[in-house]
Amino acid sequence: MEDIDVFEAVVPDDWAGERVDQALAKLFPDYSRSRLQTWLKDGQIWVDGEIKRAKDKVLGGEKVELKVILASENHWQAEAIPLNIVYEDEQLLVINKPPGMVVHPAAGNFSGTMLNALLHYAPELEAIPRAGIVHRLDKDTSGLLVVARTLPSQKLLVEQLQARSFLREYDAIITGSVTAGGTIDQPIGRHPVNRKRMAVVSNGKPAITHYRVSERYRLHTKLIVKLETGRTHQIRVHMAYINHALLGDPVYGGRFKIPAASDAAFVDAIKNFKRQALHARHLGLIHPATNEFIEWEVDVPQDMQALQNSLRLDFKKYKEQNVVK
Repeated sequence: MEDIDVFEAVVPDDWAGERVDQALAKLFPDYSRSRLQTWLKDGQIWVDGEIKRAKDKVLGGEKVELKVILASENHWQAEAIPLNIVYEDEQLLVINKPPGMVVHPAAGNFSGTMLNALLHYAPELEAIPRAGIVHRLDKDTSGLLVVARTLPSQKLLVEQLQARSFLREYDAIITGSVTAGGTIDQPIGRHPVNRKRMAVVSNGKPAITHYRVSERYRLHTKLIVKLETGRTHQIRVHMAYINHALLGDPVYGGRFKIPAASDAAFVDAIKNFKRQALHARHLGLIHPATNEFIEWEVDVPQDMQALQNSLRLDFKKYKEQNVVK
């Protein structure tokens, strides 16, 4: 798949002395500077009919021609996999991802991913890096994420994400009880020993997680978690760091604990929940075309709803038994 768009512009006289890449960034603001530099190196941009280097200077008055070749970014295959589309228009898609679906192909998961499904649903995404995926969710985390359908929209959405202006709220069920909400401000990076895991490390990237109590159970708590940053496994790592790992987390959850005096049905419900109890419930962003703030909210999937019901029933039985005593 290959589409070609040609754009023309003239460098204003008062820009004389500026670097070519700086002038391009102002002439074509819909595209990131790194992408414009790549196109410049690839010979897709001409300045008065010549190919220039990024560090060359403009004199003012030059005619700039940008030839955008939107070619396939990868060799991933389109697959007819159902998608739960919450919202769509010409600029973006909002997807409610089920638990168990990998977002992007990687070693061991080259097919069956959300990216494969997106290429089938919207073939034009083949020309967008990562098929327009702006941010990701872990395989076993459910909920909302946004996909850009054009390069300009992708640029603007990524800029919002980097500026921390996305609204991202999660439902999370943690082990143990917290007395109140709070904020975890601890850097996250690769675990110093196990490179497949993330951890709070002094040389990590800044990571900030806000949380508040939504519902209390006997030995667990449901939180509403708001991300200020978006590091890999951020919520899972931060909750484990304060000794309240997510219920069911196979990586950061530690040893499985069975509450005392639990009936068999409740023990089965806890043991059979095989993923981290985390759901991206609420997403908000500034629309790249209308500049209006829009938001979406989706309920937790069936498995997590059943888990919540079991936790509530266990808590109710526990309170009733204590009242009788």
